[in-house]
Amino acid sequence: MIMAKNVSFLDSVNRYFDAAAPHTGLDEGLLKQIKVCNGVYQIHFPVMVDGKVQVIEAYRAQHSNHRSPTKGGIRYSNHVNQDEVVALATLMSYKCAIVDVPFGGAKGGVKINPWEYSEADLEKITRRYTTELIRHKFIGPAIDVPAPDYGTGSREMAWIYDTYRAFYPDDINAAGCVTGKPVNQNGVRGRTEATGRGVFYGIREACNNKELMDKLGLEMGIEGKTMVIQGLGNVGSYTATISQDEGEVKIVGVSEVEGAIYNADGIDIHALLRHRAHHGSILSYPDARIYGKDKRRAVMEFECDILVPAALENQIDANNAANVRAKIIAEAANGPVTADGAAILAERGVVVIPDIYLNAGGVTVSYFEWLKNLSHMRFGRLEKRFDERAYRRIVDQIEATTGKVISDRDRELIVRGGPLHT
Repeated sequence: MIMAKNVSFLDSVNRYFDAAAPHTGLDEGLLKQIKVCNGVYQIHFPVMVDGKVQVIEAYRAQHSNHRSPTKGGIRYSNHVNQDEVVALATLMSYKCAIVDVPFGGAKGGVKINPWEYSEADLEKITRRYTTELIRHKFIGPAIDVPAPDYGTGSREMAWIYDTYRAFYPDDINAAGCVTGKPVNQNGVRGRTEATGRGVFYGIREACNNKELMDKLGLEMGIEGKTMVIQGLGNVGSYTATISQDEGEVKIVGVSEVEGAIYNADGIDIHALLRHRAHHGSILSYPDARIYGKDKRRAVMEFECDILVPAALENQIDANNAANVRAKIIAEAANGPVTADGAAILAERGVVVIPDIYLNAGGVTVSYFEWLKNLSHMRFGRLEKRFDERAYRRIVDQIEATTGKVISDRDRELIVRGGPLHT
């Protein structure tokens, strides 16, 4: 029996590393270098808010520079601290390695509640934070490339890009200083929903694994499975909508900052999102059992097949892991299950799909955006060139195999994907 105790997010991440390290066969010194964070920049800067000077606390951590640039989101939250940012940067290094994108791990955080500030004030904070990163060489297309995270989105990334471009107007690759930008400002289509879509694909693949489903006593396939979502931010909302629309999953429970709701007959996630946008809360959603703010973590104990923690870290620990009734936990958030909690879940036969694999869709698509920014070419043109080269190789092979020569006109029509001349 594991006794409940408070373990920091960073301690939990390091315990996962310590458990895996002996299986790598790597030198102890190399493992130590992989584990530690290369550098952390702590910032305090003043911003004028409502006529008063407010000092903002912020961080940027670069866990590993084994590949450049480093890559990781920026979160705005009251809970931001140095240990949290270092832990998130560490997970980013491992995540990039798993999906084989050429980035080292990084993460940033600004210690504010973004919902307490006006858009104008958030812009001032974001631009000043970016200025501090520029001054200390913690941002740049070849140095460190931020992205959205909890409490930020494409709007904040656009401000970061614009600020960076103001400092480096002659940098032709300036757009590559940040990803997650709006499409009309050198972003890419699909980036917004990339993480949530990746979570859905990961869950779907797990549910298509017959051996795994047999062990859990579940039917093959994701269709008809019940799901509970913690957090309706970017990742949670897209995971829920895609799972419902494309996977025919039944959403039975949802939680947000104001509380949680449950309905065993199912919740239409689109209707819920519209309801919350109109009323500002999920708690007035009709035909659902209501759990107030003080009981919002009860969502972890709702009965379901798949539980998706899509909010913050350390949500399932030694205190509540024994009460989890889901058979699959899909870590859409970063580090939602502590090392102690994972040990209890393993003893109980609960499957945990780890975050560093499951939510890597965001950084994967960010890599494509970064490549697009550096190549200065639209993906449509890149695809056209690839297809033309492939068709040209096919024509060459046909000529070599048959001993016949295709006319220059027909060759060009084939290569360009047009109809043959008759």
